[in-house]
Amino acid sequence: MPKPSGFLEFGRETPARRPATQRVHDWLEVYEQFPPDHLRDQAARCMDCGIPFCHQGCPLGNIIPDWNDLVYRDKWREAIDRLHATNNFPEFTGRLCPAPCEAACVLGINQDPVTIKQIELTIIEHAYEAGWIEPEPPAVRTGKRVAVIGSGPAGLAAAQQLARAGHSVVVYERDDRIGGLLRYGIPDFKMEKQFLDRRLEQMAAEGVEFRTSMHVGAGVDAGALASEHDAVLLAGGATAARDLDVPGRELAGVHFAMEYLPLQNRRNAGDEIPEPAFISAAGKRVIILGGGDTGADCLGTALRQGAAEVLQYELLPRPPDDRPADTPWPTWPNIYRVSSAHEEGGVRDYSILTKHLSGEDGALQRLHAVRVEFVREDGRQVMREVPGSEFAVEVDLLLLAMGFVGPERTGMLEQLGVRLTERGTVWADERKMTSVPGVFTAGDMTRGQSLIVWAIAEGRRAARHIDAYLMGESALPAPL
Repeated sequence: MPKPSGFLEFGRETPARRPATQRVHDWLEVYEQFPPDHLRDQAARCMDCGIPFCHQGCPLGNIIPDWNDLVYRDKWREAIDRLHATNNFPEFTGRLCPAPCEAACVLGINQDPVTIKQIELTIIEHAYEAGWIEPEPPAVRTGKRVAVIGSGPAGLAAAQQLARAGHSVVVYERDDRIGGLLRYGIPDFKMEKQFLDRRLEQMAAEGVEFRTSMHVGAGVDAGALASEHDAVLLAGGATAARDLDVPGRELAGVHFAMEYLPLQNRRNAGDEIPEPAFISAAGKRVIILGGGDTGADCLGTALRQGAAEVLQYELLPRPPDDRPADTPWPTWPNIYRVSSAHEEGGVRDYSILTKHLSGEDGALQRLHAVRVEFVREDGRQVMREVPGSEFAVEVDLLLLAMGFVGPERTGMLEQLGVRLTERGTVWADERKMTSVPGVFTAGDMTRGQSLIVWAIAEGRRAARHIDAYLMGESALPAPL
């Protein structure tokens, strides 16, 4: 326990965000530096709570009270060792995870929870500055070859674990750069790509081979690839986006979020994208359908591109400000949240159902919608349109950020012949093996759309099972 009275002496404090009027003119991360002495006070708030429910909230099973205590005692080297024991990429989760551990913090029952996420991020950044993050190549090579298809957080976590176990690991990525959604789905203002690149350098030095522009299932035969390796891990994510099935969907000016966001990331990386191919919000009236993280990413991007107006519509009602009874502690609460992008501008509106789109000469001009309400009928929630609430709003650019329905079924999955679940995700047994022997799966491809922390946990778990499959047993750790 860091300090017995710490939670009584210090209130919760998080890093300040740069002024919104300043940060919308660049693509740098939004947070300012957090003073080290303030961080020590935040670590001191961690309680000797007997049963640390933060473990339950974290899919990785991070040993959170231990590294809080080590930070308080200025033992940073021990802190990063403890952090890396359960998490390959704390610099990613410390920036991108919504922190379900904090929602499960015992202190959060009647006070503000411990700032676990910021402590985690500071530990890893301190370790990089101190030069403690070095390659960890295996002492012995096994001679086994493993193909990891997909270079998002699940694939990268599995690849690093398997390489450290001594296997020859090749990561296949269909895009021209490694990183999956970390590279092209996450805007730079949430995570600058230098933090991804430095970790990839470590992995390459550990023996992981990266092959880009290799679209397995389209150009690269999945079956042939599997025959060339001793095991295969499918970690391609849940990239099939939920579409808008309304009249007018075909009009020019309607795009999926994952058509829109990667283009700006590519430009930030120095790629030259001709104007006809680039989707820009500059000077336009923009509507975003979807109120989740991807919608917020679109909002922040559109504002930085110079949108004239941005509206964000959500089908569901506005969440409450305080934790509701149906998501009690220590579960993840369904509450109203304000991201950095929401601070910067735009208008959010809820309980809106899009009915159709209209325009002229094949170009989008208006969105037609109706307000809805949710009522209980026979014990279940039913959506009803509110009579007389129909409205139309002018729009130049419509971005669909309504989530993902699962992995893409054509191509790789068809070629391998893996079994799918009723939800359309890849079926796996308790070992993370698919219905095809030697072919494993991890991350969103099998879980469905989820959190980065779940993806890393899935990758680590799959790596342990692949190692055991190849060698008969495994010494790799696995999440709880």
